[in-house]
Amino acid sequence: MQTTWFKQAVDRRLWVTCLSISSRPAFTPVGGSWSGSRPAGGSWTGSRPPCTPTWGTWTRSTCTHAGGSWIRPVGFDTGVKTYNSLTRRKEPLILTRDRVATWYSCGPTVYDHAHLGHACSYVRFDILQRILSRVFGVSVVHALVITDIDDKIIKRSQEENMSPTILARIYEEEFKKDMLSLKVLPPTVYLRVTENVPQIVAFIERIVANGHAYPTQKGDVYFDIRSIGQRYGKFSGSVSLPSESADSDKRDSRDFALWKAAKPGEPSWDSPWGGGRPGWHIECSTIASSVFGSQLDIHSGGVDLAFPHHENEVAQSEAYHRCPQWGNYFLHSGHLHLKGSAEKMSKSLKNFITIKEFLRSYSAHEFRMFCLLTKYRSAIDFSEGSMLAARSQLGALVTFDQGAQAYLRGQLPCPPLDPDRLWDKLAEVKGQVLDALADDFDTPRAVHAVMDLVSHGNRQLQPVAEVGGGGFPLVEGPPGSEEGLSGSSPVVVDTVVEQLCQFRSRVRSFALAPWEAPPPQGPGSASARPRTRPDRLPLLEACDALRKDLAPAGVLIKDRGATSTWELTRRAAPEKDQDQD
Repeated sequence: MQTTWFKQAVDRRLWVTCLSISSRPAFTPVGGSWSGSRPAGGSWTGSRPPCTPTWGTWTRSTCTHAGGSWIRPVGFDTGVKTYNSLTRRKEPLILTRDRVATWYSCGPTVYDHAHLGHACSYVRFDILQRILSRVFGVSVVHALVITDIDDKIIKRSQEENMSPTILARIYEEEFKKDMLSLKVLPPTVYLRVTENVPQIVAFIERIVANGHAYPTQKGDVYFDIRSIGQRYGKFSGSVSLPSESADSDKRDSRDFALWKAAKPGEPSWDSPWGGGRPGWHIECSTIASSVFGSQLDIHSGGVDLAFPHHENEVAQSEAYHRCPQWGNYFLHSGHLHLKGSAEKMSKSLKNFITIKEFLRSYSAHEFRMFCLLTKYRSAIDFSEGSMLAARSQLGALVTFDQGAQAYLRGQLPCPPLDPDRLWDKLAEVKGQVLDALADDFDTPRAVHAVMDLVSHGNRQLQPVAEVGGGGFPLVEGPPGSEEGLSGSSPVVVDTVVEQLCQFRSRVRSFALAPWEAPPPQGPGSASARPRTRPDRLPLLEACDALRKDLAPAGVLIKDRGATSTWELTRRAAPEKDQDQD
């Protein structure tokens, strides 16, 4: 029976992509078994997966030795250096397949409204994915899991007197709509935990068979931390947790649940250990392996997920696959704080602003600029002042773009520009932006370089009343190019021109209103006749001046008595000065 993720994968042609980036078929959704062969007592019959059952031996060229140290992948070098939480330093981002990045994200636990803390993380990683694809030419295959069964979901559903499934679906759809509102690109595939429970059971069975987990008499299954020795603690080092209560059936206080025995009134699924449901961490290991197999390029999430969630993911995934390195790069985003508070924004602390509430005051583009102005790994303070600063930066870009477009349309007369100087500056800034983005996606430095270009452009796009030589200047194409842009085809909004001309017509009609002057005194004087009032002549002169000023912009106004008509014309492109070097 195919699961939803598999149907989505086929619909979106993910399956073809997965086959191209994995040396074996992905973890199949058929009863937890592998297609072609299945695990039996810790050994493999027929063909085996790329990880051999001998711990520390890895058949792929990307992993050459075991141990706790990070193993640098062998493959396609993206040219980017990124901070890897596994090594706590910047490392070259090397992908196992040419220009294809496999990327897994921990998605939301859907029991309440998504808030700005969530938005900040998802927008930041959306920025990183766009940079990889649009700047460095890497195709990102992105899987995101929806946690739709969890202690918090069960508790909230009981409070609302609602089915956990219905509650989760409501908030899942709301989350997806919020992401679209924030212009976040959807992942290649969404996957739900509840639709992958058979795979999770099979995944746990394999870990137990490999000697790294144990069931208890109560029907729980725990991961055995001691079984992997010093390999635990990649993100946190050696960790000691408080002692368990006397009735705990864990072997070690650090052991974590892979399977939780059913409790009265809670959803449960069948398993070899009795009814129950998955633990929190196992869902991500299983689903990521279902899509990407035994090796993953990039895993992302908030910094609060590094321990214990990602720590436990790594432990159980490497125990399952029997490989020394499952995920090559772990990227973590910083927390979002309300300014003046040391605590992160979270549902549990009740100090959050929902995405819908936020978007009533600010736009998605303004929030994206807010995120761009800090490094994705850094904590970020949210306040009205920081959002107004982001709005100002974005407004400066928009204003510059509008001014540049007006100049190119011939609507902004300026002194002659120096094309060579402009292209040199553009090339310089382009290099600065690429260098910044290749250095752990340093968006603040990239934005600073772009704003420097805007300031340079604004200094040149200074409008003047008249331009020497008549006409409007041109911006030629880059050196060696025959392309050019001219203002020969002005584009004016018809309704704006219509309103302007109607206003001018009313002014002219008022100025031309007949006025009978007092008859001259004395014999033989001529009879009085209507004429223009002297005090209204300046209005007529202003109307004439406006008509003349609009003509170079392509608006031709013709006066017919007290009425006027207008039309848009195409102004001939001014010829280049033949004497210019």
